[in-house]
Amino acid sequence: MTDFTMQKDADGVAIITWDVPGKSMNVLSLDGAANLNGLIDEALADEAVKGIVITSGKKDFAGGMDLNVIAQMKQGGAQAIFEGVMTLHHLLRKIELAGMDPKTKKGGKPIAAALPGTALGIGLELPLSTHRIFAAENPKAKIGLPEIMVGIFPGAGGTTRLTRKMGALAAAPFLLEGKLSDPAKAKAAGLIDEVVADPVADAREWVLKATEADLVKPWDAKGYKMPGGEPYHPAGFMTFVGASAMVHGKTLGVYPAAKALLSAVYEGALVPFDTALKIEARWFTNVLMNPSSTAMIRSLFINKEALEKGANRPEAPDQTVKKVGILGAGMMGAGIAYVSAMAGIEVVLIDAAQDAADRGKAYSTGLLDKAISRKRSTEEKKTEVLARITATTDYAALAGCDLIVEAVFEDPSVKADVTKRAEAVIPQDAIFATNTSTLPISELAKASARPDQFIGIHFFSPVDKMLLVEIIKGKQTGPRAVAKALDFVRQIRKTPIVVNDARFFYANRCIIPYINEGIRMVAEGVSPTLIENAAKLMGMPLGPLQLVDETSIDLGVKIAKATRAAMGDAYPDGAVDEVIFKLADQGRLGRKSKAGFYDYDEAGKRQGFWSGLSIQWPEAETQPELTEIQHRLMFAQSLEAVRALEEGVLEDIREGDVGAVLGWGFAPWSGGPFGWLDMLGAPRAAEIADGLAAKFGNRFAAPALLKDMAAKGDSFYGRFGGKAKAA
Repeated sequence: MTDFTMQKDADGVAIITWDVPGKSMNVLSLDGAANLNGLIDEALADEAVKGIVITSGKKDFAGGMDLNVIAQMKQGGAQAIFEGVMTLHHLLRKIELAGMDPKTKKGGKPIAAALPGTALGIGLELPLSTHRIFAAENPKAKIGLPEIMVGIFPGAGGTTRLTRKMGALAAAPFLLEGKLSDPAKAKAAGLIDEVVADPVADAREWVLKATEADLVKPWDAKGYKMPGGEPYHPAGFMTFVGASAMVHGKTLGVYPAAKALLSAVYEGALVPFDTALKIEARWFTNVLMNPSSTAMIRSLFINKEALEKGANRPEAPDQTVKKVGILGAGMMGAGIAYVSAMAGIEVVLIDAAQDAADRGKAYSTGLLDKAISRKRSTEEKKTEVLARITATTDYAALAGCDLIVEAVFEDPSVKADVTKRAEAVIPQDAIFATNTSTLPISELAKASARPDQFIGIHFFSPVDKMLLVEIIKGKQTGPRAVAKALDFVRQIRKTPIVVNDARFFYANRCIIPYINEGIRMVAEGVSPTLIENAAKLMGMPLGPLQLVDETSIDLGVKIAKATRAAMGDAYPDGAVDEVIFKLADQGRLGRKSKAGFYDYDEAGKRQGFWSGLSIQWPEAETQPELTEIQHRLMFAQSLEAVRALEEGVLEDIREGDVGAVLGWGFAPWSGGPFGWLDMLGAPRAAEIADGLAAKFGNRFAAPALLKDMAAKGDSFYGRFGGKAKAA
């Protein structure tokens, strides 16, 4: 079976249908491209064919390029990538010119695209090469070029065509931000031409009526001028200068794809169209040869998708959640109730007081009202979602729940009490999950009469926005509990990672050293501005000082006290405590109190660093090198990730990298801590770690696993492959 098939009707319209066997979504392979190329040649050569319609045999048009193709091309090096991309350019240019005379632009055959649903990446680049794009009236469909989100950019003509079609300024949100639109918005923006009930029928009708003038793209016509102006035009010059500043401001130079895309647009705008396609192909090759693209595609696409599909799910029957009980209607409980109800799950939201339970439900009301105001939801949807949430103080309402998510205060005695009260009324086979960020699951499970059905589910705040959920297995947690947690996370459309029980689990185990290292440097006299910008220049979304302000300084104090009590004399962070305890004693608890490392206005907007910082912790006359600060911040996290793998807390490096990027924003350009260490190479990473340890202490000592890999010249993905089991 082939990916593309063609049928010619009595009126002379050839319908080419894209339907990749065995795939729920069409993706383009090199064989598929060759298949399409042959059908286009056949249709153009057949005098009986008057026009061509390209459509899909699936509910969507296409999801993009087959990533295995990109991997194959990369194995052949830069030349193989460039030649592979140019093969696609030749195919799409053939569709665009459609057999017309190169000089007169006459004699071509009309080619239209009919999109039944979603069209992403090459799934839009192919239609952009046709003469008219018809999309179905499908508000759930997404149309756009999201490549920048996984570390590459549209390299099959999408960058060049969209820029010439819309102008650089109008194309920027779709190219540089990967903005996706429903068909109606895509038409309004100029990405597509028509939104109709039956795109194939309307496309067929159009190709039979199209004139030769309808087939000539603006950039192939004499006198073409780019909308908004070329780079050397006064208006265009301002656009490109502004775009360059905007891109650098947003990426700080750490995302190579954004800079390459801008270069392809700028340089391509200075030359004829066919030369611009070659420039696009060269810059695309440049990006694919950069290790950042490999790491981002691996973590943010391939591995993320694999984890969402249950790559590490134990063997167990389907555990779809029908009714969930949520204990605690505070910010976390309310957020979990909202995402559960949005997923169609019946929710019982319990709190000690009815007004607290009602406030928890009102949180969903607020989010739904905001969605309605932005035209992302309807009153009917709001009524439907809220009807699924029962806010109450009565534990008897938990009868029939197949999953409980406990989200009360981080106090073991409080958690033990609600665990016993819930287990007294829930079914014997119900799974009990505790939402905790620091308390050991195995200890909390002692309050349960069914420890094999007890598991940790660590949500990140705010629940409705954060993509990651950390599932923690206690010592006695059984496979069905893990399967239940994974199936629940899939239902609410989050990405799960599964880790074993240990202090701070995985995410907080890595986040806390990052925050602490930043605070420790303040105590040493390092400029807070230098600390924050060093982090951002490595691609961290928030510097450590801003992050602790956002999460709250008093929470840091509580964690520090609990950790000190557990570790005794081995506690390593006394220097950090001196700073945060002093801030907390002065009422500077972070953003929530409008005072922390930063000052805030009445609306909670950051105003700059608190002036008292430089008084209480004066900045040293000589400041350290930027690279040293960056190494301290990055290795504080990455070495902890290695230790988590070494100790068996992490069982799969895919989860370590995906969890780091989605959970706390670890330098997405690197693909995660293991991806970053692989870029450095184990020998260099171990050398830097030992240098930091000699200067700043044993917290930077290279773990035995890293030293072993350095000695053998191994990489994390080389040694452990797709799935890593700590050896």
